[in-house]
Formats: sequence, structure tokens, C-alpha cells
Amino acid sequence: MREKIIAGNWKCYKTIDEARTLITEIIAGLEPNLNRTVVLCPPYPYLHLAKELVIGSPVKIGAQNLWKEDWGAYTGEISAPMLASLKVDFVIIGHSERREYFKEDGALLNAKLKRALAWNLRPIFCLGEKLREREEGVTFQVVETQLKEGLEGLSPEDLLKVVIAYEPVWAIGTGRNATPEQAQEVQQFLRERIGEFWGNKVAEQIPILYGGSVKPENIDSLMAMPDLDGALVGGASLKSQDFLRIIHFK
Repeated sequence: MREKIIAGNWKCYKTIDEARTLITEIIAGLEPNLNRTVVLCPPYPYLHLAKELVIGSPVKIGAQNLWKEDWGAYTGEISAPMLASLKVDFVIIGHSERREYFKEDGALLNAKLKRALAWNLRPIFCLGEKLREREEGVTFQVVETQLKEGLEGLSPEDLLKVVIAYEPVWAIGTGRNATPEQAQEVQQFLRERIGEFWGNKVAEQIPILYGGSVKPENIDSLMAMPDLDGALVGGASLKSQDFLRIIHFK
């Protein structure tokens, strides 16, 4: 049985008071004996507060990004040892917004991923195709290239510490999600490629999440697919009741 993970990516939203309220409401609304991992990824300034608020709860905390070097003259960047010193559990790497707006390519993301693993941070590695690429029928080629570039040089043991998140770019923040069948098709393909490159044991165990307009209304149908192990949630993670419903998928 693979680990089930629901992660909330807050992106660039919330004041510190709103963050405190949201985290408190989510923790209060969790069902007992939860058999899935819950991850909250608030903006950097709130990570310390978030770690304090989740003490005694099953909730884990993740960062939204990190830099490829441990230290240096990189104004505005945050490094893996900084996150490790805050006892952050997860870190998102390769989100489509980082690829698009900040021009992060496969080589840079690979370096970031290796830094995260070196500091015992668990990466949530994102990949996915744009609308034009899906319409041109090259989805599989695009996600395979992203997979190979991002995870190049990792051993099977390294990969067992990684979480993959398939995010069709055309479905992020658009209100337009991939159908469960579309998500399953790509995630099955990714699992097959992982098996080919890193072995069947890794392919069978690695969690693969879906991200892209995940909502309370579609979480149950998505999670019914055999290769979907959870969700990377954007907008719906900013509302406690919506996120709680997603956490408690059927």
C-alpha cells in the first residue's frame, strides 16, 4: 500500500494572522487516526510559525522552493540547510510557475532536488505539459523528458524519498481539471517509466500526486484511480473547509 499524501501549496497568499487561523482550523478539523500524510506549504515567512502550530498534530510542513547551493551571495534565496534548521519536512521543486515565470530548467531543478535530499528534505517534484503540448499529442514525451532531466543521477534509494506531482499546466488555477482518466493515463505512464529507469520496486512504492484545480467536488473521483496517491492542492488549500474535505477523501 503506497503512502497517500495531500499537500497544500499556498503560493503567494495570506497574511501571518490569516496563516495562523488557517493552520489552526485545519488541525482542529482533522479526523482522528488519519491514514494519510497532510502537508502544508505556506510562504517562507510563515514556516517557523507553522512548525510551532503543528506540534502534536500529524501535519507536516513544506517549503515552496529552495536554492541549489547551501550558502553564498544569493540575495533573496533560501537554502536547504536553512529549511533543515527549521525542521521543515518537505519542499516543492519544479512547480510549473517556477518553470514558467522564473525560467527554471531541468538542470537547475536536478541540482535543487539533490540539495534537498542531501539535507533530508523530502522533495515534491512537479512536472506536466502545457495546453499546446497536450493538443499536439506530445504529453508523454514532455513529461518523460522532465522526469529524466529532473531526477538524473538519483539512485533507486534516493528516489524512494521523492514524491512526484503530475500537474497538467493547462489545469492549474484555471478551474479546468484533467479528468480522472486523463490523470490516470499520464500517471500510469510515469510509473512505467520510473520502473524502466529505476526498477519495479521504486515504481511500485513511489507516491505520485495529481495537481491542477483539485476541489472537494472532484477529489473522490480522482482518488479512485489506481495510480493516484494524493493531490497537490492550490486554491482549495486556502480555505480550511475545502481543504479538510479534500484531506478526508473517500
